Amino acid sequence: MQATTNDDRQLARLDDLGSQARDFLHAARSANTHRAYRSDWQHFADWCTDNGLDALPAAGSTLALYLTDHARALKPSTLQRRLVAIKQAHRAAGTLSPTEDAGVTSVWRGIRRTVGTAQIGKAALLTEDIRAMVAMLPETVAGTRDRALFLVGFLGAFRRSELVALDVADVQITRDGLIVTIRRSKTDQDGEGQKIGIPRGKMPATCPVRALTTWLELIPEAGPIFRAVDRVQRVRPTRLSDRDVARIVKRTAQLAGFDPALYAGHSLRAGLATSAAAAGVEERQIMAQTRHRSVIVARRYIRDGNLFRGNAAAAVGL
Repeated sequence: MQATTNDDRQLARLDDLGSQARDFLHAARSANTHRAYRSDWQHFADWCTDNGLDALPAAGSTLALYLTDHARALKPSTLQRRLVAIKQAHRAAGTLSPTEDAGVTSVWRGIRRTVGTAQIGKAALLTEDIRAMVAMLPETVAGTRDRALFLVGFLGAFRRSELVALDVADVQITRDGLIVTIRRSKTDQDGEGQKIGIPRGKMPATCPVRALTTWLELIPEAGPIFRAVDRVQRVRPTRLSDRDVARIVKRTAQLAGFDPALYAGHSLRAGLATSAAAAGVEERQIMAQTRHRSVIVARRYIRDGNLFRGNAAAAVGL
């Protein structure tokens, strides 16, 4: 009787450990990644249902047809993410993934060669663009917030998610400038934290320290830095979302006479890298500020900034 009790306890303990292991596996990916995988898998599953095909397990021919059907409607980067989601779903179900099928591999290679894989991102906001946009902001509470958001976001090369996640406690104002602590980011899912230095500006109108200090005087001493402002210019406790940042960038770009369709929240981050490259800043220094781990990704911006530096065509005399 005692042995049965011990066995039951052991089984209960193993079951509890199994539950903890599943929690750890879930935490290995960010919430955004989980949402993207669910959405991508659902898209494939719905397509299979509409066409009378099995989604799980899916045959290689099914996946090849799916890729072909969406080859020109979706970006290659989106299809690549869908392939990852489909592979993960089959792996979780303990079945062979159709992504390993030779026919699928050949179709995917053909799509990449035919459609291309170059990602068309939003345009970078360069230094002169930021000056023009900041100059257009009204002297209101919302304008004060947006001025700080643009200058800190640009000079800190922040991702939208990093920018809106900042709390008042994450910023230290020093004689040299701002020391901003990023608690967690896309490349720091373990939450080790990163510190970013943002130097004081040379001109009062575009000094990030002055802009942020002015905004901080209008909000509580704790909680999120970048908050919503209502129509009567009252600061709300609600933290801005990454989509809010994109909307603010587009709206202000339009005020400055730019095409808002070309810009979004990422334009701030891309703009710092491009502007720094055009100013002759070394690659390693740019990557230190942007926190890029991949040289290949960083060079997408740096290369654009270097297009007219040391350009051979400028020396031929035309």
